[in-house]
Amino acid sequence: MSECPHVAELARPEPVPSAQTCTECLALGSHPVQLRMCLECGFVGCCDSSPHRHATAHHHESGHPVMRSFEPGETWRWCYVDGSIV
Repeated sequence: MSECPHVAELARPEPVPSAQTCTECLALGSHPVQLRMCLECGFVGCCDSSPHRHATAHHHESGHPVMRSFEPGETWRWCYVDGSIV
């Protein structure tokens, strides 16, 4: 894992998750795969293995750079801007 300048800017403590699943997938009648949570605002979205890629769409719309896995037992984080695990 590497450090990027965006990690130092993250809110502490982490934001409260917006939901327990990808509500955008639910609204579309789709099944979310592998949830991700934005570490700037708490948005919960599906990963790029899901048909709609809502977590990545959130990054493109908001500019929020870092997310983490929202799956039980996983703690890794990803910086969209730097394209790396942080």
